[in-house]
Amino acid sequence: MKKCVSLVALLALAAALILTSCHGARGMTPFEMPESFDTDRNYEITFWAKNDTNNTQKQVYSKAASDFESLYPNIKVNIRFYTDYNEIYKDAITNIATETTPNVCISYPDHIATYMTGANVVVPLNSLINDAKYGMGGSEVRFDSVKKEEIVPKFLEECAFGDTYYALPFMRSTEACYINKDLVEKLGYEIPDILTWDFIWEVSEKALQKDENGLYVNGQNVMIPFIYKSSDNMLITMLRQLGAGYSDPSGSIKIFNDATTGVLKEISSHAGTRAFSTFTISSYPGNHFNAGRCIFALDSTAGATWIGSDAPLMDIHSSDVVSFETVVRPVPQYDTENPRMISQGPSICLFNKDDKQEVLASWLFMQFLLTNETQINYSFTEGYVPVTLKAQNDPAYKDYINYSGEPDDLHYKIKLEASRLLLDNMDNTFITPVFNGSASLRSAAGYLVDSSAKAARRGETQDDEFFGKLYRDAAAMYHISEYPSSIVPAVILIATLCTAWAAIIAVFIVQKVKKSKE
Repeated sequence: MKKCVSLVALLALAAALILTSCHGARGMTPFEMPESFDTDRNYEITFWAKNDTNNTQKQVYSKAASDFESLYPNIKVNIRFYTDYNEIYKDAITNIATETTPNVCISYPDHIATYMTGANVVVPLNSLINDAKYGMGGSEVRFDSVKKEEIVPKFLEECAFGDTYYALPFMRSTEACYINKDLVEKLGYEIPDILTWDFIWEVSEKALQKDENGLYVNGQNVMIPFIYKSSDNMLITMLRQLGAGYSDPSGSIKIFNDATTGVLKEISSHAGTRAFSTFTISSYPGNHFNAGRCIFALDSTAGATWIGSDAPLMDIHSSDVVSFETVVRPVPQYDTENPRMISQGPSICLFNKDDKQEVLASWLFMQFLLTNETQINYSFTEGYVPVTLKAQNDPAYKDYINYSGEPDDLHYKIKLEASRLLLDNMDNTFITPVFNGSASLRSAAGYLVDSSAKAARRGETQDDEFFGKLYRDAAAMYHISEYPSSIVPAVILIATLCTAWAAIIAVFIVQKVKKSKE
């Protein structure tokens, strides 16, 4: 009898665990705004933050949490630091299944779209933003809350899925081309104000010529003239500049087209000569750039603190650094009259909880991250710009961004130039449509560039058969053909977790039953 009771208990436990692990896939009760915030209760909320192994960024986050707690002593903020957005993404997806998501989370909009696979998992923000008491600029908020109209409209719209906001922007950046001016001029060229792809390719190919001693223009025996950090951004940007297809807001995939094939052939022709490479192939472009082995390093403006001979943050030994002048330009263009560059940078989303007061407490902290001090202090750390007009117009930020005195770590010349590049080109930036599956489409874009470049380096013929197979492989690997269906990565992962739980529990039960019979 006891054995039967034990077996029943185990089965009940198995059912409970499976239901718990799969609950995130079914969704939660929609968030409803409380009439007031209960300040007689204590709350403990979790914030997942991202920093680039940059302790100063950690300090900015920690100070924001501490300052917020001094205003709301009944709210404790626990911060979990990450150094990679994809790790945040993976952990968030996993934790959706077990209802252990953070309260507030730094994420890209593409990732947030996948979180929304579970119904009501991410809180829609329209009602919170517009709430008279606790919304942006609300009467009951205990700090100088940013009003909706004080957020840069373009950046806020990047967080809207249809007519609903599911995130707030936190920081913004774009991409820049960091140029070794000394080597460009040594090759006989002048750097134009607006780069073209033809210019980049021409200079890069010429840089591969060796002298009588077998050395390149840099006096070394290693040269990778042009390295692009983000392969996915490269293809996406080139297609946008050409007005070619990528995707639309409905989730319709348009990337497998003749324009894409043409761009990949262009890239491959220079990858085959070794004039061009990617992060996947040759690692971080800034390291090669700082060592004088790269002429054009194309990376985020946020990464400017790592790039240049005098960069305050650097991943190579000082003995490997070569002294030269660095010039910052927007990404190369096909049409210099209509420049296009990608808008990127982290946003903040709010995860739903059964306790609506806890959600409201989290929302208050989320707003605090947009206050001037946090926005400005974080922008000091790298080449990010604040997402609010209020912070951008603050005298402290204006003094920083327009600094013309002796350079120091805070006022690193290349970082300031990269930040100004975005401020001067906000109207020229674009974003890709965000939908459930857009994160996988972005990964597929990077796969196409990296795979084409690697094949070219191996000397493979890139004909119709090659690209047909490449597109089929990308579609299969990233489930592209399934969009916009209900079978998406988050659901697949959640289902996999459920299956894994069931399998583990089933094995456990079988073992228990076997032992009970012995």
